[in-house]
Amino acid sequence: MTHLEEELKSLKKSVLEMTALAISQLKKAKDAYMNMDTEIAQVVIHNEKRMNAIELSIDRDCENIFALFNPVASDLRFVIAMLKINSDLERIADYAEGIASYVVDFDQDLRAELIEATKLNLMFDIAISMAQDIMVAFDEEDDKLAMKVYKKDVELNMINKNSSSVICDFAKKDPDIIVQSLFLFSTIRKLERVGDHIKNIAEELIFYLEAEILKHKKNG
Repeated sequence: MTHLEEELKSLKKSVLEMTALAISQLKKAKDAYMNMDTEIAQVVIHNEKRMNAIELSIDRDCENIFALFNPVASDLRFVIAMLKINSDLERIADYAEGIASYVVDFDQDLRAELIEATKLNLMFDIAISMAQDIMVAFDEEDDKLAMKVYKKDVELNMINKNSSSVICDFAKKDPDIIVQSLFLFSTIRKLERVGDHIKNIAEELIFYLEAEILKHKKNG
């Protein structure tokens, strides 16, 4: 194995580690939010520092590979993809931290009927499932699995689209839930953005594996 191959293998391991941590952050954010558990929320907030440290380390590794090895062809695509994926993973973690921060700031039980009507639990599950799919796709270099996240993202977008009218109807009937409705709507928006970043990661994987740029192409 050449020195460059060793560096690329190490880089992949680091990005997989960051992906696993991002998934863990999403799962903990879900537990914290659904149960209004401030202790779990504080763990998510604390772990954000670790995510930021890994992101910076990966950025430096990519810069070193560019400077020392001048990669070409698939190796060049790989390093470019890792840089962009690294950024998307950091943003996913930011959204998880934002959701956890709501729990700390709000610290009240949410109305079960509102949670059910907005399909928030399902939205969390879809986002986590997408992240898990993309991690396996990356680890196994499976472009077909990477493509599967697009269909799940459509479902996330539909839940997000319908949530505003659902929340509005609840708030009209009961003005006392306006504050938690705003928190809930913001959480739904964050999960929709998580789906977008996972879709971005899928695009970068396909760019690396197939030398095909999917950005700005219409799905379906």
